[in-house]
Amino acid sequence: MSIKSILKFVSAVGLVVFFLFLIPPIVGFFYNEDVFIYAVAMFALFIINLSTFLILKNDEMTLGIKESIVSVNFIWILLGIGGAIPMVLYTNIDPAGAFFEAISGFTTTGASAYTDVEILPKAILFHRSLMHWIGGIGIIVLGVGLLPLINPSGSLSLFKAESTGISMDKITPKIKDTANRIWAVYILFTLADFALLMLFGMNWFDAINHAFSTISTGGFSTKNSSLSGFSDGVIWTTIFFMLVSGINFLAHIRFFNGDKWAFNTEENQWYIGLIFFLSFMMALEHTLTSQNSFYNSLIHSFFTVTSLASTTGFASLDYEKWGQCTMMIAIIAMIMSANAGSTAGGIKMIRYVLFFKNIALEIKRTIQPDVITSIFVDGKQIKSSIINSVFGFFALFILTAFMVTMYLFARGFDFLTAFSTSIAMIGNIGPGLNLTGPSQNYAFFTWYDKLVLSAAMIIGRLECYTVFMMLGRNFWKKF
Repeated sequence: MSIKSILKFVSAVGLVVFFLFLIPPIVGFFYNEDVFIYAVAMFALFIINLSTFLILKNDEMTLGIKESIVSVNFIWILLGIGGAIPMVLYTNIDPAGAFFEAISGFTTTGASAYTDVEILPKAILFHRSLMHWIGGIGIIVLGVGLLPLINPSGSLSLFKAESTGISMDKITPKIKDTANRIWAVYILFTLADFALLMLFGMNWFDAINHAFSTISTGGFSTKNSSLSGFSDGVIWTTIFFMLVSGINFLAHIRFFNGDKWAFNTEENQWYIGLIFFLSFMMALEHTLTSQNSFYNSLIHSFFTVTSLASTTGFASLDYEKWGQCTMMIAIIAMIMSANAGSTAGGIKMIRYVLFFKNIALEIKRTIQPDVITSIFVDGKQIKSSIINSVFGFFALFILTAFMVTMYLFARGFDFLTAFSTSIAMIGNIGPGLNLTGPSQNYAFFTWYDKLVLSAAMIIGRLECYTVFMMLGRNFWKKF
């Protein structure tokens, strides 16, 4: 394993990220905030990463799958520490809480360790949203855009190490071009969301922060009540962009390239279909059991389901007050997740499609043993190795969720809080239920609880395999 290759790539990503972190102090300066130490700290981190990269610039870089896995894990920890520094310096939060907040930001979980975000400096609010925006599309996509300048042969290994999909479905010959096109669409959606939010009444600061959080499916807000109290135009705009951000970004690229059937995939049909179905069921249940109009119930149901399914975690109201049926629908939405190749976390809809297709196939084989059949998705035959990896992922996801749930349960929390929090952390959703519900926060957890939950967020964002691979004895052989 090449330590120099790992340091070279990590420093290349770090210098870009910490350069972007010089933007929040500029925002703070605009609002007459004392951001000198903040700017100096971020500039120092930028210089450290730049110096490391320049020292290793002429060294040959070998970035295989092992180096890629270590790099990806190390990047999240490094950026978690770097992202926590401004919050420790400028807000009343302990280091573990700041690290939790930073990891929540970069993994686009959106769970907050702050009890009152409205008293935070503007620079810190922008810093939180910027972490979302950088982490949303994947730190590694940023890295892949830089990597050909360092070592062209390492792109595929890195993309595999953090990719949130089942297969490497590249749509351009060079992976760098794919990464650049993804970033172009990402920026386009961010600007469009920002413009529409301002059009519907948000000031520029709230609009840019919520645009960052929406397109990244993050969930950090500049308000304690999230999006509650904003106009219907803001709510519908956010629903739309949460929905599209949960769709595979390669499909967006195909659509902009002229493929009008780009979104006509089985995964997308299930993703959008379930959101509409669950939203309608929640709205119908709330309309029949309350004095609210169907429209009012529908807009908040649609918002809630889309927010949870896309793993954004925004709230337009406290849906826990709507009753047990609504909470059950909310749990289903939390677990279902969005599409592979999107900014969303969680299990991903394509895995459910393959999981249930395999179950149906096994039932058919039981009834008709002599029939030879295969699993097809969108007309393409799926290899058995992919099916095995899907079942392996489900096993790791359930195991991780079980361990986090049992840890919190042993710490004295009720089962609903423990279970929903574990799903919210591993699925990078943000709000759970009961003590971690949409109107609550994570400030009450102890420092060691926050470190455990931070680890759960990283495991979830890296889709379990990338983290658990490092725990194997064979991984470190021939180090």
